[in-house]
Amino acid sequence: MQNTKVITNLSTPPADATGETLAAFLDTAPAIDLAAWLQTLPGSEMWRHLAALPLARRTKVFASLPPETQADLARAISPDSLAEIITWMDADDRADLFNDLTPTEQRQLTQNLAEEERNDIRRLSAHAEGTAGAIMTSDYATLDAGMTTLQAIAALRHQASDKETIYRSFILDHRQRLIGTLRLHELLLAADDRLVTEIMDHAPISVPVDMDQEGVARAIARYDVLALPVVDAEGRLLGIVTHDDAADAIEAETTEDFQKISTVLPFTQSLRKAGIGVLYSRRIVWLALLVFGNLFSGAGIAYFEDTILAYVSLVFFLPLLIDSSGNAGSQSATLMVRALATGDVALKDWQNLIGRELVVAAALGATMALVVLPLGALRGGSEIALVVGVTMFVLVIIGSLVGMSLPFLLSRLRLDPATASGPLVTTISDAVGVVVYFLVATLVLN
Repeated sequence: MQNTKVITNLSTPPADATGETLAAFLDTAPAIDLAAWLQTLPGSEMWRHLAALPLARRTKVFASLPPETQADLARAISPDSLAEIITWMDADDRADLFNDLTPTEQRQLTQNLAEEERNDIRRLSAHAEGTAGAIMTSDYATLDAGMTTLQAIAALRHQASDKETIYRSFILDHRQRLIGTLRLHELLLAADDRLVTEIMDHAPISVPVDMDQEGVARAIARYDVLALPVVDAEGRLLGIVTHDDAADAIEAETTEDFQKISTVLPFTQSLRKAGIGVLYSRRIVWLALLVFGNLFSGAGIAYFEDTILAYVSLVFFLPLLIDSSGNAGSQSATLMVRALATGDVALKDWQNLIGRELVVAAALGATMALVVLPLGALRGGSEIALVVGVTMFVLVIIGSLVGMSLPFLLSRLRLDPATASGPLVTTISDAVGVVVYFLVATLVLN
């Protein structure tokens, strides 16, 4: 019976593992689990275990380490050891590592590489961060248009060991332009003497090299393919983006969006390894800016000081009202940011959505007003209840409309709409809420 590995948790060696037990773990553990365990060790010990592995496995485990750990190890080991690993790494992985090094380290690395790997790294790392070119790989299988299926199978057998995927091959003309793609399944089922041009897809889906990586990932998901070809303006094949690299790009984009939603300036290090200085510098900017935004709330309170002194019970409902407005705004903003990110809505949809949001916000505001009316009557009488109810209704509508509109406005200004969520919407809602609340109180109670 064939041995199988049933995954119930991350593979880790026993706490007291030594000798044969540890050696067995190093030999049999999945590369990603071995990399996770190695991260718990000091750098020198990490490299000692890595260096003891066969080169192919050592490279696979090294590539499974986080980018910052790869860069730290690259600086710690000898240039020859690094060049050995880089040569065996997938083209896109070594280009990512190359970009994480300083210019001096990059020059030192390229001096120790063969010309083919050196040129490949320079070509892949030259593309702008966040584009299809930055996440593509040059490890793809190609076939000539004049091949028969038998010749194509022999060509794939020859290329397979060096390519990231052979499940889909790319058919090129004499100018390296993409003219078709061919799935391995179709190739194996075809008669030996058929030409690949007879069975290939003559209208392959491709993406331009400067396309945003998030758009590439959406295209891979939309068309349900394992890889998408990346072409230049003349249709020449430059590389492919595989589904796993697209998933990594989406994860990075999602992490960045979460950071922006919390008004944290994006940073690439893992939270566990980020230094105090990095965390401070990424968080202080927006916190300081939002302080000045909150000054408007204080100014509003000061302006209506006479009303507050005459009706102290109004203060009791202030946090409740402005928080409800901020919460409604955050809900709307989060929904819109996600919809814009996934392509579910576009800028042209704003006019259609604003009317629907107004109806929904009015229904939400009316419900919330009915909830707080008894509280207002109990605390300050019928007039206070009227003030609180009307204010709740108005503020929920305002908060919802602000939360929905800000992402569209930022997108129109070519800024990231994720910045509109969370504290920014709350700060705007707070300032508006204070003014509306005491304005309604002044009009009703006077």
